[in-house]
This record gives sequence, structure tokens and C-alpha cells, in this order.
Amino acid sequence: MSALVLEVENELRALEEGKIDPAAFPHREHVRLGFEMLRRHSFAEAAARFARGLRAIAMKAGRPEVYNETITIAFLALIGERLALQPHKDWAQFISENRDLADKNVLERWYGRAELTSATARATFMLPRPVTTRV
Repeated sequence: MSALVLEVENELRALEEGKIDPAAFPHREHVRLGFEMLRRHSFAEAAARFARGLRAIAMKAGRPEVYNETITIAFLALIGERLALQPHKDWAQFISENRDLADKNVLERWYGRAELTSATARATFMLPRPVTTRV
């Protein structure tokens, strides 16, 4: 196993165990580890592992309310869809070809801000609503 692969495996383990420092875990790192998780697991398994890890990190930070199920699942779905449509050799190639995912507001193409920040979106995955019915 290469040093890079071993490093990524250690990062994924740290995520799953909630051992990542929340202050050192910006959006782009969320996307990168989501990409790596989806390369190793089915969507359902990756979603469960990723969500569990993010909840643990939010708890560690003393801010469990910041975890958002809709944002987590929607971002993983976008990453997974992009991987399925065009497999990528590595993270650098993937993010280079999918720069929009580095924008934490990209989900606003499908969701209104009020929807994404609602208590319901935090608690459970919400499907996007047609533009005409957005809150």
C-alpha cells in the first residue's frame, strides 16, 4: 500500500471515529473525504459512515446542531453521480473537473437557503423541491 493510500485510509478512519479537528476540516476536505469514501464503499455504506463521522465531529466540537443530514447526503449524491458518470483517477483530477463542488453553496441550485438551513433538513434528508414551491 502506498504512503498516500495509507494516509487517506488513516484520514477516513479518523473521520469515522470523529477524531478530526473541526477547526481543521473545511468544506473542501469534506468533499475530498466524501470522494475517497465513495471510491471505497457503496453509496449507502459511504453515506452511513460519513454521516456518523460528521455527527461525531460536531459532538466533539460541542455543536451537534451544525450537522445537516440534507447537506451531507446531497453532497455525497453529487460526488457519487459525478464519479459514476466519469470515473476519475484521483482526487486532483476529480476536483479539477468538478470545481463547482468546492463551493459550499452549490446545493442552492436545487434547494432554497431556507430549506437547507431548516430544522427538518438538519434532521433528515429532504428531496429538492421544484423551484416554484421553494420556501
